[in-house]
Amino acid sequence: MNLDHKTVIISRTDSIGDVLLTLPICAWLKQRYPTVKIVFLGKGYTKPVVEMYELVDEYVDWNDYINVPKEVKIENFRAINADAIIHVFPNKEIASLAKKAKLTLRVGTSHRSYHLLTCNSRPNFTRKKSNLHEAQLNHELLRPFGLKTIPTLEEICDTTQFFKVPKVMLPENLQTLKEGTILHPKSQGSAKEWPLDKYMELALKLAEKGELVLFTGTEKEGEMFRATIPKHKNIIDTTGQLSLEQLMVLIHQSKNLVACSTGPLHIAGYYGVNTVGLYSPKRPIHPGRWKALGKHVHIVVNDESCEACAKGNECNCILDIAIDVVEKQLK
Repeated sequence: MNLDHKTVIISRTDSIGDVLLTLPICAWLKQRYPTVKIVFLGKGYTKPVVEMYELVDEYVDWNDYINVPKEVKIENFRAINADAIIHVFPNKEIASLAKKAKLTLRVGTSHRSYHLLTCNSRPNFTRKKSNLHEAQLNHELLRPFGLKTIPTLEEICDTTQFFKVPKVMLPENLQTLKEGTILHPKSQGSAKEWPLDKYMELALKLAEKGELVLFTGTEKEGEMFRATIPKHKNIIDTTGQLSLEQLMVLIHQSKNLVACSTGPLHIAGYYGVNTVGLYSPKRPIHPGRWKALGKHVHIVVNDESCEACAKGNECNCILDIAIDVVEKQLK
């Protein structure tokens, strides 16, 4: 389908990290079809992130469609005036809605049975067993629009240049903090996590060397570890103090960020911050699939050839990553 002067919806109603690994397909679409209008359909909390990507023209919040009568949903969806939709994150209700709204082209993976009834273009590829990165796999859904070859990861990383910084102020007590190392210990259950005590030990080591260390996280996450943060003049707890936009600003002006596979890690990668990702080598959660995009991203695993992970067994080898190994990756 030729998208010149047409509108396409990109549907990805899940987490921030997943959204950031989806945005590069906007760059491919805009490069091939400069006049295309891109509408991103997401969950409301990802809006601040998507709106910072210059190549997205409009954001639609899926939350606005929840608990709304079916007829109103269809009418509102049709009012977007889209010609096509790409179901990057499969959602049965959205797929049905797009069909009822009579979008001309509806693209979704062939690996969802309900797409047989709701999508008229069903690229056939597998994610779980693929050696490709998630951002590359998302490009498979662009084949109906003329894509012939999946971009390299290096080419995809180039698309992070379109990510802007929110124009918001940090809280007064944080406005002068720059060039620090952010430690983001929790992931809201989205990934295997490095132990809290190792984050605390790393923080103290850095602080005693004169480095500024900032802990980030939601208020709920802060409640889990705030009491264990070492008392030191160079260690600052920002948990529960920042909006997502403010967190993005803080990350942008920082020197390093350390986290497991979670949203702030991907934000740091996009901003070109020295980004240290702590991962398990187990499929399908391994860094080859989920590493952050960016030109200054460093991946740390405890043992790339972990036997338990290779066999697909339950394994917590991420817990054994040494503090010194992580410290060596910091600027």
